[in-house]
Amino acid sequence: MIVGWLNESMINIFQNVSLLDGAEGLKFFGVKLMDVKDFSKLLVRFLFNLFFVVLLVRGVYYPAQRRKDFLFSYISLGMIIFLLCYVLVDVDMDTGFALGLFAIFGIIRYRTDAIPIKEMTYLFIAIGLSVLNALSGSKVSYAELGFANMAVIVATYGLEKVWLLRHEESKIIVYEKIELVKSQNHEALIEDIQKRTGINVTRIEVGKVDFLRDTANVTIFYYEDDQPNK
Repeated sequence: MIVGWLNESMINIFQNVSLLDGAEGLKFFGVKLMDVKDFSKLLVRFLFNLFFVVLLVRGVYYPAQRRKDFLFSYISLGMIIFLLCYVLVDVDMDTGFALGLFAIFGIIRYRTDAIPIKEMTYLFIAIGLSVLNALSGSKVSYAELGFANMAVIVATYGLEKVWLLRHEESKIIVYEKIELVKSQNHEALIEDIQKRTGINVTRIEVGKVDFLRDTANVTIFYYEDDQPNK
């Protein structure tokens, strides 16, 4: 009797622990753990989005800017924004909450650290692609979605590499020859900076001037491929 009861209990446990069925998926004690069809759709859509985000960030942004810190941030934010939008697409939420959820990831990391406008633009492009890929319904085919992603990436590449032609780098230096900061000594200032830094400077901008310390913040601009070591 005891053996029969144990056998029946074991059978019930195994029936409840795992049930793999094409219609229902995987269950654990009656709780649905995975729907094979939905999980496959999520996996394909996630890899689809990751491909285009990496293509944008690694193929367009990084060769031009060489900023590994932003490279990490863009890919990470692209993944988490996609998963949040995809998982929460069926959750009933008002418009204000949805917009706040979308915007918070654009400012949480950069709230105290000012970043250039181009880096911020790439950030919103990465977020925009992730939202587009996550929220596009079943009526949108992968061909249409792929075209939309490629259109954004090609346009970004064209602006970065073709229309803007060359990327101009910049550095801020603290300059102590305060007399050369005067507008009439502009050429002498450029010549002195080039001689002391070894950088072929194209233009300069004089920022904050400290007359107590006889120093000035000078922003120098140059093209990376015009430097002597290239």
